[in-house]
Amino acid sequence: MLKFNPAFDTLYEALLARDPSYDGRFFVGVSSTGIFCRLTCPARKPKRENCTFYETVAQCFDAGFRPCKRCKPTTPEASADPAVKPLVEALEKRPAYRWGEPDLIELGFDPSTVRRAFKRHFGMTFLEMARQRRLQEGFSTLAGGGKVIEAQITAGFGSPSAFREAFAKILGQAPGAFSKDALLAADWVSSPLGPLVAVADKSQLHLLEFLDRKALPAEFRKLQSYAKGQIGFGRTAVTDQIQEELNRFFEGHSGVFETRLALHGSAFTRDVWRELLKIPAGETRSYSELASAIGRPDAVRAVARANGANQLALVVPCHRVLGSDGSLTGYGGGLWRKQRLIELEQSYRQSPGA
Repeated sequence: MLKFNPAFDTLYEALLARDPSYDGRFFVGVSSTGIFCRLTCPARKPKRENCTFYETVAQCFDAGFRPCKRCKPTTPEASADPAVKPLVEALEKRPAYRWGEPDLIELGFDPSTVRRAFKRHFGMTFLEMARQRRLQEGFSTLAGGGKVIEAQITAGFGSPSAFREAFAKILGQAPGAFSKDALLAADWVSSPLGPLVAVADKSQLHLLEFLDRKALPAEFRKLQSYAKGQIGFGRTAVTDQIQEELNRFFEGHSGVFETRLALHGSAFTRDVWRELLKIPAGETRSYSELASAIGRPDAVRAVARANGANQLALVVPCHRVLGSDGSLTGYGGGLWRKQRLIELEQSYRQSPGA
């Protein structure tokens, strides 16, 4: 079970407000209709005496409720949105295409509706996602030994300066600044929550971050300093291993990561990260519990800062730390990702291999 269960009044207020911060983490069963819904369901809100709140879909079924046909609580929220699935599939078929609003209109979509839907589900618009996808194609070309001009063309950028600028915005430096004989190799790995940059040597993973994380350029510069500028493009066996483990994690097969990690930070920061590694998938902790666990109960704010400084997303599970009242709190990868991860990890709570 999650360690922090909000009070009934809190959840009922969230239901009335259609508060998305609880979506996927709690469901409401309505005794007067016999159905269960997401807390964001657009249907008319039930009376409080008819409501019972549950943490999982399985609990709702066990209690005899059937799923609502409007909010589709048994379906991942993004997949249930009619504007999302077909466009994501179209993007994967043409990853290097320069998508624009006229393309959306031609496919029968209203650009403003698409913009709102993608922003709600993914924290970015469809056009931002498409641009990021093009950069991934260019990144892959560089990682495979291709030249910068080849990567620019593959990514669909009309000018070298535009490609360099877009690339530098993500990693903090232009592609030509990367070392050819590198100690560390950078490449991207995929996930259902968006692509991540992985930096690894032959034995350890040094960085794993979502491409759109604002702190990524600063983290990359710190790593460049550690490696004395020796970061290049490419994959190692470690990169392949973390991709395989991420695939298993998101497919619901395993909540355990075995990739060896290089923890870059102060002794205090590393202590916090090691404690995070002890939190099993499907469980959560508060910042104060984390502070007590490392023997520093008065250092809650410092623990929160160390948690936020984590540069090994998903593997060092900083997303498993909630506010003292069970609410979602800051997450560098975006609260929408934190919510999805906590929802996904519900399936690992009683899994012996998690």
